[in-house]
Amino acid sequence: MRIGLYPGTFDPITLGHIDIIRRAAALVDRLVIGVAINRDKGPMFTLEERVAMIEAEAAALTAQTGTEIVAHPFENLLIDCAKDVGAQIIIRGLRAVADFEYEFQMVGMNRALDDKVETVFLMADANHQAIASKLVKEIARLDGDISKFVTRPVKAAMAAKLG
Repeated sequence: MRIGLYPGTFDPITLGHIDIIRRAAALVDRLVIGVAINRDKGPMFTLEERVAMIEAEAAALTAQTGTEIVAHPFENLLIDCAKDVGAQIIIRGLRAVADFEYEFQMVGMNRALDDKVETVFLMADANHQAIASKLVKEIARLDGDISKFVTRPVKAAMAAKLG
């Protein structure tokens, strides 16, 4: 069984993330969405809220793709999370050259820690290349329309969170 791990903070999950998840599901038999507990980033949503949003989106994607897609919170090293869930592949989405430079360093470190786990990069679809959770949150905080960047349930969750 091929198991892939797609890690991130997903604060919130965006249409760009969903695009990568859908495409990654075609590459593996089981896709684990690693929800990072990153206290330094000061997330808008709690871990439980982020996991719930991902599980809701994953249920629809599992039905569409036939690939099991599950959420898995983690706070340890990414390579250790991959071992914990039995992943042979780490999936990373790329939007721009700046993403590649950071990811290139991460791959080198992860390969030094465990050279049996491969990293696969998926380029963001052209329609989603500009989407970043950080920007979506900023637009929402300033009462902008985020419907082009997130699903309706995520938009509703953000509206509820922001009051």
